[in-house]
Amino acid sequence: MMAARSYIMPEAMARAVPRISWTTKKVCKIQGFLKDTTLLKSSTDDDLGGGHGHLLIKNNTRIHVMSSDISSPSFAVEFLDAWDDEYGGIVIDPSSLPSSANAFASALRASLTNWKMKGKKGIWLKILSEQADLIPIAIQEGFNYHHAEPGYAMLTYWIPDGPCMLPASPSHQIGVGGFVINEKREVLVVKEKCPCSCSGVWKMPTGYINKSEDIFSGAIREVKEETGVDTIFLKLVAFRHAHLVAFEKSDLLFVCMLKPLSCEITVDEKELQAAKWMPIDEYIGQPFYEEDQMSRRVIEASIAAYEGHYNGFAARQLTSKLDGKLSYLYYDCSSSF
Repeated sequence: MMAARSYIMPEAMARAVPRISWTTKKVCKIQGFLKDTTLLKSSTDDDLGGGHGHLLIKNNTRIHVMSSDISSPSFAVEFLDAWDDEYGGIVIDPSSLPSSANAFASALRASLTNWKMKGKKGIWLKILSEQADLIPIAIQEGFNYHHAEPGYAMLTYWIPDGPCMLPASPSHQIGVGGFVINEKREVLVVKEKCPCSCSGVWKMPTGYINKSEDIFSGAIREVKEETGVDTIFLKLVAFRHAHLVAFEKSDLLFVCMLKPLSCEITVDEKELQAAKWMPIDEYIGQPFYEEDQMSRRVIEASIAAYEGHYNGFAARQLTSKLDGKLSYLYYDCSSSF
């Protein structure tokens, strides 16, 4: 690093001497400039534009050089705003990232050096969509993509030697199915428009849960959106775990038994060809379910739960000391433990 002589200007401008932060990376070639230059005096007098400095003469021009022993915050290395996480790592504040690419690169390098000296471990860097031009800079400094959501990308950096111990990116998508059966032993079924393997098959309403949505709430919502039928949750009947599905992620499908509160059907024409109430024997007697062992077993478990031969899992809201929050635990509540 150069000596801290950071700015040189003629005396005519010395009354308003700006100070340049090191993070701007504007470096003057001072040694070449000082060739054939004479030191006139060192002083703290006001005739030098205020403050400590040296007065030089070059080509008959008086020049004020700011001294390195000035204590100014502008000479301090700028770090990124961040806070410690509970695992010995760092979370960078995305709302205070420098807007300039050069300033961000400089502050990021300085911060990484500082965190390495302090023995920090994992670094989390969230970059908002409007800051996307900063992503290549972070990648060049050794950050890796972790995950992305609408509005931001999350990057990480693992400091210690050895394998990265940060949790991997989200690996599962969660779907729900609603098994809705009325007092006539009719099942609410839909026929989807999508050209998938179950095209043309009458099936239970299914879909993906939303962010921060409970499993049973997602099932109730999907049934309402697709068919217009209102329901309440009774129990979780079964769930299926598959791998390498969409985007090579794993997939969880939770089947919930729901009780209908209404019977009139309003078809969501964007997603469905049709929807109706179908007798249960006709439903399970479709050729598709004769061949699909997984789907047939789910229907059989749902029927057994409806008839009282299988308990399934109810949802009970409990508080966990791990996070201090209420959440739902699904378990067989019929047991006396």
